[in-house]
Amino acid sequence: MFGCKCFYWKKLTDLFPPEPEPFSLPDPIPQWPPGEGFASGKVSLGEIEVFKINRFEFIWTCSLPEDKKKCVAFYKPAGIPDGFHSIGHYCQSNDKPLHGFVLVVREADTPETADVLERVKSPALSKPLDYTLVWSPDEGNEEIYGACGYFWLPQPPEGYKAMGFLVTNKPDKPGLDEVRCVRADLTDRCETYTLILNAITTSLNLPFQVWTTRPHHRGMMGKGVSVGTFFCSNDLGIVKDLHIRCLKNLNPKLSGMPNLDQIHSLINHYGPIVFFHPEEVYLPSSVSWFFKSGALLYKSGTSVGEAIDGSGSNLPSGGTNDGQFWIDLPNDDRREIITHGNLESAKLYVHVKPALGGIFSDIAMWVFCPFNGPATIKVGPLDIPLSKIGQHVGDWEHFTLRICNFSGELWSIYFSQHSGGKWVDAYDLEYMEGNRAIVYSSKSGHASYPHPGTYLQGSDKLGVGIRNDAACSNLSVDSSVHYELVSAEYLGDGVVTEPCWLNFMREWGPTIVYNSRTELDKVISLLPVMFKYSVENIFSKFPVELYGEEGPTGPKEKNNWVGDERS
Repeated sequence: MFGCKCFYWKKLTDLFPPEPEPFSLPDPIPQWPPGEGFASGKVSLGEIEVFKINRFEFIWTCSLPEDKKKCVAFYKPAGIPDGFHSIGHYCQSNDKPLHGFVLVVREADTPETADVLERVKSPALSKPLDYTLVWSPDEGNEEIYGACGYFWLPQPPEGYKAMGFLVTNKPDKPGLDEVRCVRADLTDRCETYTLILNAITTSLNLPFQVWTTRPHHRGMMGKGVSVGTFFCSNDLGIVKDLHIRCLKNLNPKLSGMPNLDQIHSLINHYGPIVFFHPEEVYLPSSVSWFFKSGALLYKSGTSVGEAIDGSGSNLPSGGTNDGQFWIDLPNDDRREIITHGNLESAKLYVHVKPALGGIFSDIAMWVFCPFNGPATIKVGPLDIPLSKIGQHVGDWEHFTLRICNFSGELWSIYFSQHSGGKWVDAYDLEYMEGNRAIVYSSKSGHASYPHPGTYLQGSDKLGVGIRNDAACSNLSVDSSVHYELVSAEYLGDGVVTEPCWLNFMREWGPTIVYNSRTELDKVISLLPVMFKYSVENIFSKFPVELYGEEGPTGPKEKNNWVGDERS
């Protein structure tokens, strides 16, 4: 996000720096196995068909006075196919490759079998009635600044909604034929996401903010379709009504999603290499190895555990995490062996689901580790290993590949990091062996990161927090080969057989409460007085799971199984 007190307005003839180069993956995208609509270039949303545009025509840019090499550029879609119409413009900062999209739309053909009500509906698309000038630095007087940016909001007819803003470099209104509005029942609510530009022109004291947008209703069941346009406002307060919407996928067939053969082809082509830290002692294993090696099922009120079948067939299925059952390790020599995992058996467990209204596919890849090791606290230059805090039996972590359903291109990867995580665009990933990205799993805690390094869960400014170390090593799992597809609900019943253990909704480790405060107090007692209050305040914000030993629930109990990733 760029923030500034005033803009430095750039004329087209003085544009600097040059526009960012378009991003492309290291290797060409392969020819995918045949299917219905996946990677066909278009996606049917019901009454509307959409096409993804990632070629743009530059319109205007603004630079920051303190750093003229940083700017935000605005574009209109280029190369729109015949019959399709723009619904808004695109923008991004110039400090990254050109890597974005906007959708263009056309009305789908009404099938001959459509009923009478279908035929008498208003058209799905309509031209705007007019435009409203939302903001410009010269307030309509081009003589003040020369070539400036003018931001226009389409005014839709009654019963229709605008989908995005238009930008011009002259004060003349855009033509009414330049954009289409969409019938309201074919749209869904959207929300602001990332703040791209935050500025005030000092000469006129006019605020201006530009945001990316995303559907409000996301996740596996969400019908909101991300259209790639931006939101802008001259009000620095909280904007409740964005005046624009996203599209809604009303096609129950989700025709843009990959079929079974295409899923396997995508994983074979994009499956990341997962590197574990060279000093990692709590390695992953397969679930079946974990069960066969001695993991036990316990029931409330009993003290003797029951051996678990290799497939998990004797685990209670369904229900909720009611505390009546849990998994634990045996109290004999096998316990130490299981704790350290078995890298040779390890695999990624894959769940595929629709994202952003079915124009993307999320391939969530889950890794299981029999044990999560204790944390290490970093306080400035001091590293203090803890004996208990952070450890628990059974550790489920994941990362998610987001695939563009228009082309089959890898768009981004979500890296899960304890109680949160972040999306990383494809241009900012590390690759090896073609288009296969690298995922670094942190030492002991198994959080996922896109690059090697030391990451603090706490305060980077103070240098205080839980230390997460990620590095390349000889300890790795190739997810393009070592994986098991465990669920893809949208394909229908019986296409993917879910393993028995996937529907075990209880905890994969026992709950043990201990006085973790004693360990933290020992850490605090070692510090100079000037740091104690700040460090104590940071410790109070650590995730609850650090203050007891509690096994996590399985993948299906996580919010992101049905919902979107936390970001």
